[in-house]
Amino acid sequence: MSSLFLTAALALYLLTTITYGAHLISKRAQLRHVGLGLMAGAFAMHAGALAMRAGALGYESLFPFQEGLSLIACIVVGLFLAISVRTDFSVVGALVAPIAFLFSLSAFIFEAGPHGIPPELHSVWLPAHVAPAFVGYAIFTVAFCLSVTYLVQERQLKQRRKGDLFRRLPSLETLDNLNFRFVTWGFALFTIGLITGSLLAKETWGALWSWEPVQVWSLITWLLYAALVQARSVGWRGRRAALLTVFAFALLLLSFLGVNLVFPGKHGGGGS
Repeated sequence: MSSLFLTAALALYLLTTITYGAHLISKRAQLRHVGLGLMAGAFAMHAGALAMRAGALGYESLFPFQEGLSLIACIVVGLFLAISVRTDFSVVGALVAPIAFLFSLSAFIFEAGPHGIPPELHSVWLPAHVAPAFVGYAIFTVAFCLSVTYLVQERQLKQRRKGDLFRRLPSLETLDNLNFRFVTWGFALFTIGLITGSLLAKETWGALWSWEPVQVWSLITWLLYAALVQARSVGWRGRRAALLTVFAFALLLLSFLGVNLVFPGKHGGGGS
């Protein structure tokens, strides 16, 4: 049954992508409402699929790499719907929908099964590590989408092109402020995930730090986001902050995908 719900979510994410694209190209404002409704429906189906899987196989079945991407995608969509309650974020939605589709597709094609987490990683520290890390990843994904939207908006302003697309974009100030909040909260949660991950490593392998590929790349990514948060706290705003956010997310995605697929190490592709 969870596979059926996930299939429905994938179809709705694809329809949402098409609808938002049509909205941005055309002058039909009602397409924005249709897109938002489709996104909400996709979120409901997706959350239902994850809940049924967790109920049948246990919450740890959501932690393997493939299922982890799907869980992150669902959180990203939930965050997008939350910020779209009062403001038109159609451009952001046009980025969120295909990302959610691609992330969820991995769980559909490469289902991890009930035993995706190595037995030695089963610990009370596992959810304490994975939960904040995954929510942090999702928040960083939304920050990336906001930054891309900011760069598009700024380019429109510099070229003095105030067409239909310009009117559909939130103000630069709104995008920048939201980006700052998301990066800050994402960094805080990512930090908690890094600390609890070290405690999990201590309990499992006897050392807080063992130079695992996942640990090394997570630390590099953490340092980059720490630099971004510090830069923003002393007044870094606008284009530079947006570009650094995009770069930091690219590194985050590279470390998450590359390390889990190519160099899983002791984590065994567990998605952490």
